[in-house]
Amino acid sequence: MSGFLWPARVYWEDTDGGGIVYYANYLRFLERARTEWLRQLGHSQQRLASEEGILFTVVSLEIEYRVPARLDDELEISCEPRPQGPASLRFAQCVYRRAPGAERELLAQACVRVACVDARTLRPRRLPAFLLEMRAAEGP
Repeated sequence: MSGFLWPARVYWEDTDGGGIVYYANYLRFLERARTEWLRQLGHSQQRLASEEGILFTVVSLEIEYRVPARLDDELEISCEPRPQGPASLRFAQCVYRRAPGAERELLAQACVRVACVDARTLRPRRLPAFLLEMRAAEGP
């Protein structure tokens, strides 16, 4: 499964009173990048829930904050899925600051495990075929 980069900008609502991104808002950036990764594959979470009866839920998260993001920063959030059994994916994700004419700067890195669950019962369910096929195409 290939990696994905999603651009974002830091808005006032993302920050604390000092113009620094509030620590919990990094989780929003990570979530949005995973959603956009899925969308670029041609699948929306809403359609998967209503038509295929599946949801994705975070079951574990580890994040390391390195450098704070600030108001108006341009960010890139990476999303690199890795198979984790028949019903879950593990995402390696990073939040970078983009600076014109400079290398991007690593601000935070996270490991997020997401389970596929039945929308009605919330019990684990196999990953959808398109994800299983992508995983098989990559090989061991």
